[in-house]
Amino acid sequence: MKLNREILRLAVPSILANITVPLVGMVDMAVAGHLGSMEGFAGAALIGGISVGTMLFDLLYWNFAFLRAGTGGLTAQAYGRQKVARQQEMADQVGHDGNDVMPGPDRASSAIERILARALRIALLSGLALIALQWVVVQGAFLVVDCTPEVRELATRYFYIRIWAAPATLSLFALKGWFIGLQDTLRPMLVDLWVNLVNILLSLGLGFGLHIGASALGTSTSGAGITLLPTLGFAGVAWGTFIAQWTGLLLALWVARKYLSISHLLKILVAKLNEDFQQNADTQQVSNHPNSAQPGTNQAQHTPNPAQPTPNQAQPAPNKAQPTEAASFFTLNRDLFLRSVGMIAVYIGFTVIGAGLGDNMLAVSSILMKLLMLFSYFTDGFAYAGEALTGRFVGERSEDGVRSTVRGTFAWGFGLAGAFMLLYGLGGTPLLQLMTSDLSVVEAGRAYIPWLLLMPLIGCPAFTWDGIYIGATASQDLRNSVLLCAVGFFVVWFIGKLFVPNSPEMLLHLLMAAYFMHLAIRSLFLTARYPRLMTQVFPPQNG
Repeated sequence: MKLNREILRLAVPSILANITVPLVGMVDMAVAGHLGSMEGFAGAALIGGISVGTMLFDLLYWNFAFLRAGTGGLTAQAYGRQKVARQQEMADQVGHDGNDVMPGPDRASSAIERILARALRIALLSGLALIALQWVVVQGAFLVVDCTPEVRELATRYFYIRIWAAPATLSLFALKGWFIGLQDTLRPMLVDLWVNLVNILLSLGLGFGLHIGASALGTSTSGAGITLLPTLGFAGVAWGTFIAQWTGLLLALWVARKYLSISHLLKILVAKLNEDFQQNADTQQVSNHPNSAQPGTNQAQHTPNPAQPTPNQAQPAPNKAQPTEAASFFTLNRDLFLRSVGMIAVYIGFTVIGAGLGDNMLAVSSILMKLLMLFSYFTDGFAYAGEALTGRFVGERSEDGVRSTVRGTFAWGFGLAGAFMLLYGLGGTPLLQLMTSDLSVVEAGRAYIPWLLLMPLIGCPAFTWDGIYIGATASQDLRNSVLLCAVGFFVVWFIGKLFVPNSPEMLLHLLMAAYFMHLAIRSLFLTARYPRLMTQVFPPQNG
């Protein structure tokens, strides 16, 4: 029961934050759709500009998802090790007079601070690099994104404004993972809610302007009034996101004060930027040691319990702990980056193939994907809980804790899956009608409702295992599972085309089959690897 309460404590705030994400996109599209007379573009072009511009950022930032996942897994493990060390320290003080000053239980250790500082350095430098390369990014994107000149002009305008928030956006990825690793999903929820709320309000306010007229001020002077927000039109939507991201970063740093000193963090951030690269080079010597971890495996399995040092630890030089820490960070993030590439390939493939099936089938496939993602917004909350708890128990060297976390998160995940299967089964047609008023799209979409029923059953293990493996920092398995499932997606599509009738309706069924094959491969691969994962993290004790 205690573990279930802990899972819910971590999962519910993440779910609440996730369900606000679609609202931002809906408001942005609604604002754009009503700016036609102001901008001189058709409403469809304005909506297309927002859609394509947002898609460009989704594809761009998805490559940096490792900043959240990698930071979260490493932080959770460091948190668990810190907890064990403090328990040992308290035990060692038994018999003392009680006047010893103990560090606050919520304060982060220097190792945890270094994880955040390293992630923030990468986030800030990457954000600045994206700003510097923005023209190249846009030109490269439109080599593969086909749209009208009007949509391209609007999407480019949107991109060139919002890209200046890249350092803040990527830093928020790192901070969210860090909070989750510290077993705290409340603070990232507050930050997410702030960012999304500010984004919505400023998109409305800057898009249409906010002006208090003379009558409201109690004056009859012609033309008098106060302009609270200027009318920026289409550009106001992008500026709203820009401001929301930067204010969100400030809020995240402010609420992080519970765990660390911001001034100390800043000192770490302004340290020599080549420190990590030097440490990474130094670890080549460490990796040749017979007891060192292999690249891509969980480093925690090679870390003795800090409360019970072994004789082989001897007296290593103080700076020898850093290379392994840096190498673990870079190896983990390299694998997670490749994992993101595999996932992007699947989703780009789904979008491009769907676009080639005609407007009607494109609309159906887009709506189906939105409804499928609705389930992921909820189940991601339990994946985050699994990530935080798994990492903590790995750091504590508690095998029972990890196994209990797996059982608990899967129980909640499949319970949620059952509820969504009921929702999709009973409310499939109403959901389609909610997404569009086009009766031809609704009627065509009814034939694909059975695919919605499969999503919770097949997707739940894939999403839940993601959290478990991220918490265990088993990046090699995560990378391999996604690269393998990306291959499976395209194999099913291209081979299936040889046997499926060449009609848009049947090809969309094939596309859905390919998408679900990618989910099934992820689920089966990670399930099969779980026993090996536990053996790697908790090697059997000889004798």
